[in-house]
Amino acid sequence: MKPQFKEKFLERMRKLLGDELEVFLEICEKYLPTTIRVNTLKIRKEDLVERLSQKYKIKELEWYEDGLIIEDGFSLGNTIEHALGYFYVQEAASMIPPLVLKPRKNDFVLDLCAAPGSKTTQIAQLMENTGLIIANDIRIDRIKALTTNLQRCGVSNCVVTMMNGNAFRNVNLEFDKVLVDAPCSAEGAIRKNYNVLRMWNLRMIKGLSRLQKKLVETGFMRLKEGGRLVYSTCTLAPEENEEVVDFLLRKYENAKVEKVSLKGLRLRKGIEEWEGKKFSNEVRRCVRIYPQDNDTEGFFIASIVKR
Repeated sequence: MKPQFKEKFLERMRKLLGDELEVFLEICEKYLPTTIRVNTLKIRKEDLVERLSQKYKIKELEWYEDGLIIEDGFSLGNTIEHALGYFYVQEAASMIPPLVLKPRKNDFVLDLCAAPGSKTTQIAQLMENTGLIIANDIRIDRIKALTTNLQRCGVSNCVVTMMNGNAFRNVNLEFDKVLVDAPCSAEGAIRKNYNVLRMWNLRMIKGLSRLQKKLVETGFMRLKEGGRLVYSTCTLAPEENEEVVDFLLRKYENAKVEKVSLKGLRLRKGIEEWEGKKFSNEVRRCVRIYPQDNDTEGFFIASIVKR
C-alpha cells in the first residue's frame, strides 16, 4: 500500500523542499527503522546488547550512545526485556528533544504534554532519577499510558498531573527546564502511519498553531530566568513550527533561540519566511529534520532560553 498524498500537501512540500520533493516522497514509502533507547536506570547498555543480540541484529545510533537500531525488531514489545523496562521502543528523532533540553541532576522540570512518556522517561534517565519532573497530560487514556511507562521504566522522580496544559499559567512554580512537545498535525510521521495523510487539512494546521502558541507561551511563563525551554513537533508545517517560535520571540524580548547541534545528525536551519509571512531571523537557529536526512521521522526542534 502506497501513501496517498493530497494535492495541497504536495504543493506545500514542494515549496519547502523544491527539487528534493521526489526524494521525500520515496522515503515516505519505506518503513521506519526500529529503534530503541536503552533505559540506563535499569540496565547497562552492554548488558542489554548482550541479551538482545541473541535474537536480533543490532546497530548503534551514531549520534546518541543509548540509542540502538534493531533489525527485524517487530517482536520487541513481546520480549521479557521490554516488560522489565530495560528499553523503550522510541523513534530515533523522538530522542532528540530531551538531549537538546539537557536536563541535569536535581533539576526541576516540566513536561507539559508528556504522554505516552517516551521523552519523560528519557528525561528521568538523563537526570539519573534525581530532582523532580512534573509530567502533565490532558486525557485519562493518555495518562494511563504515561503512568504505565513510568512504572515499567523505574522512574521515581516524577509527579503526574492531568490538566489542560495552559492551566499551568495559574500555577505558582518556576522550572529549570520545560519541554513542550506539542500536539501537531504529524506530517513527519507519515512513514509510521499513513492515516496522517487521510486526516491532513489546512484547517487542522491553523487550529493546532493557535493551540501551540498558547502552550509555548505557558511553558515560557513557567520558566526560571536562565532556564531552557525546548519546543518540538513531529510536523513539517511552518505554521506549527517557525510561526509558533516567532510568536514567542515577538511577545517576549527576553526569549532567545539557542543554536542546536548534535554530532552525526544532519540538521537544517529553520525557515525565515512562509507564504508571505516573515519571521524573526532568530528562527534560523531552530532545527528542521526531514525523513530523508537521517532515515527518521520528520521533526522540528527549538531551544529557547529566558535571558
